[in-house]
Amino acid sequence: MVASTRITARNLTRRGLLGAAAALTAAPALAAECKLGPPAHEKGPLVFMNYDQVELDAAYDQDSYESNIGQIGARGGSNSEAVRARLGQPMRVAYGPSEIEKLDIYRAKTAKAPIFVFIHGGTWRTGSSKGSAAAAEMFVDYGAHYIALDFTNVLDAGGDLRPMAQQVRSAIAWVHKNAASFDGDANRIYIGGHSSGGHLTGVALVTDWQKDFGLPADTVKGGICISGMFDMKPVRLSARGSYVHFDDAMEDAMSTIRHLDKLHAPVTVAFGTFETPEFQRQGRDFAAAVKAAGKPVTMVVGTNYAHMEMGESIANPYGPGGRAALAMMKLTRTV
Repeated sequence: MVASTRITARNLTRRGLLGAAAALTAAPALAAECKLGPPAHEKGPLVFMNYDQVELDAAYDQDSYESNIGQIGARGGSNSEAVRARLGQPMRVAYGPSEIEKLDIYRAKTAKAPIFVFIHGGTWRTGSSKGSAAAAEMFVDYGAHYIALDFTNVLDAGGDLRPMAQQVRSAIAWVHKNAASFDGDANRIYIGGHSSGGHLTGVALVTDWQKDFGLPADTVKGGICISGMFDMKPVRLSARGSYVHFDDAMEDAMSTIRHLDKLHAPVTVAFGTFETPEFQRQGRDFAAAVKAAGKPVTMVVGTNYAHMEMGESIANPYGPGGRAALAMMKLTRTV
């Protein structure tokens, strides 16, 4: 909400200009009154920490805290189209047997280049590799292959997150085994994701690569989890539990914070100060738990960034997400 004052030729007087300036000066104060979060309601029984059901549902619903979420989502699609127009169409490769199990490879010109695998978000229900190309140009310009994954969604998986996680893991394993086919370096694979993709990135980071895929324990050399979720207990109690059919086993398996003994790669945890209180807490608590476990972790706080804006920032070498990803991979610009 921003106050506006229309200035026309008719009121271009000293008094009119002073009045317009005063109105514009007041705009930030008016904007500060725009309250984000759950709707006004009478406090109900506590469901998790100090949240009642309405508050907890809102804390896991970006619409309650980011009014332009649709606009930014659409911009991600148009930015991806623009990147493809400049870079060309990616290599489209199957990594598994089902129709959805495919990935897009945007190749760098560098020989035996490092690899960044991106895991899209979308409340586990939406998102695609096609809509995740916006960051490809930055990684390619910095000398890294950029790979965007497609995988099933939780609705098609019958409310189970585990098939999604298994496909993501299988895709990463395929990348390691087939890196030479696109002149990639299998010893420099990094992964990252945003929102529910940030959650799946965390789950992938605690994979037992040796046991499950016959690969080195350090198959992944680093991961960046942007605006993710790492403990499924409050998520299960929120409205997301209406389409993710949690049981105790799924809650535990999909809670990265409970499996840090399997973490073998440095982790970057990023979130914005305008995100929901739960997404901020999840990031802080996860980073603290990784540190307490004696594992390398970097926490990046995007000051004045909201949830979708943090996702966009991974395409920007000067934004919190992009800068952190490049630092993780120790990349400098090549073009």
